[in-house]
Order: sequence, then structure tokens, then C-alpha cells
Amino acid sequence: MVWDPQQYLKFSGHRLRPAVDLLMRIPDFAPRAIADLGAGAGNVTKLIKERWPDATVTGVEGSAEMVAAGRKAAPDVEWSHEDLGHWRPARQYDLIYSNAALHWLPDHAALFPSVMATVTPGGMLAVQMPRNFLAPSHVLIGETALNGPWRSKVEHLVTPPPVEGPAFYHDLLAPLSQNVDIWETEYLQVLEGDNPVKEWTKGTWLTRYLDILQGDEKAAFEAAYGERVAKAYPKNAAGQTLFPFRRLFMVAQRKG
Repeated sequence: MVWDPQQYLKFSGHRLRPAVDLLMRIPDFAPRAIADLGAGAGNVTKLIKERWPDATVTGVEGSAEMVAAGRKAAPDVEWSHEDLGHWRPARQYDLIYSNAALHWLPDHAALFPSVMATVTPGGMLAVQMPRNFLAPSHVLIGETALNGPWRSKVEHLVTPPPVEGPAFYHDLLAPLSQNVDIWETEYLQVLEGDNPVKEWTKGTWLTRYLDILQGDEKAAFEAAYGERVAKAYPKNAAGQTLFPFRRLFMVAQRKG
């Protein structure tokens, strides 16, 4: 999947808020080595480095375009252009932070214990993932995929939601942790512009579908989805679009 940093950062303020909320829930301690998994364009990784300036911070990111943007945004961070699905570090980290990235990876029952194993004893794992996949914004992508001439090319992308409920992750992490804090927040995002929910998903989940299609068919898919999603999220009297968005957070301290 080809990431477009400019498209992703169109809503940087809204995307940054849960990242900062997660960062602020991490207790005060003095990590020496930090990994930011799915570091994206580096705007959050920069904040991590600012909070712990004496730590070695590594941004791990699978998109070359995002890594290039990240190196500009956070030049004092070590950058690793690496697919998260194949991330097998040779060392442990005192803090592993991941904002809006691990939902792209399958088999969370195996993934989360594996990631926790890369945290030093007494260290912290902090994760945020979107859990908005049953909202119209995302359901209508699948509906569009299954109702058009492009179906045979994209229907394999229509899958169950990739993120489980809070209890699932508590059951995975509690046996490995001294402390586990898991919560959900639904942000009522007030968006501006023409069909902004389409533009939002075009920076993330919709991209998977558009990458497969070409030319007129790609444009027709985007237009068909855009028509559906605009009806699902009409503008209010002030010309704004209200976009509720649910996110799942967890902060776990590994057993010492």
C-alpha cells in the first residue's frame, strides 16, 4: 500500500489528539531505549523524543514516503524503514509505543504477546488502535467494493474488523503485566470541507482499495463511495460534518 503523507496529514490535528492522549497516560519513568512502531510521518515520534530527550528513539515505519517525511520532521530520531509484520528486533526496549498502526497486522492473539516480549522487564507497552470499523465510514467502503464492476479485484479486502474488544486484549496482556490500563474513547470530530469523511478514509482504510484500481475505474470507485458516505454524514446547519470515531487504548507494564 502506498501512503501519501500529505493526504494523511490533512486531518493532522484530529489524528494527533489520540496519540497525545496515549502519550500522556504513560507514567513518568526514564526509558533509555524507545521504539515507535508505525511511526508514520514522525509528528508523534518527535513528541516522544521531546518528552524523553535522553532516550534513544527509533521510528519503525514500512512506508518509504512516510520515512522520508519523518526524517524531516524528527531528524534526531533513528529511522528504520521496515515492514512491521517482519519486525524482529535484536534488542528489547524500555518503551514500545504504537499509535494507529497495529490494526494493520493480523493475528493479534499472537502479535501482542510477541510485541510484549520485546519490552524490558518493568518497561511499558503503549498502544492505540482505531475501533471504528463498524461505523458507516468503513462499512460503506466494503459495500461499495461488493457492488460494482470492480468487485472481483477488491472483494478480498472486505474482511471482519481487525481490532477486538477491550477484554480480548486484557486477557492477552494481564498474564504478562504488572499493570494493565485499557480504555476506549469516542471522539466527536468536527470536520470541515467537501465530503471530509471520504477524504479522511482516503488517507487510511480506503487507500487499500484505491491502490488496486486504475484510471477511470479507480475514480468511479472513489465517486461511488463518496456518494454513499456523504449521505451517511450530512453537513449540519453550520456546514460542518460530525464524524464520531472510536479508539482503543492500552498501557501495560511488563512484569519485572
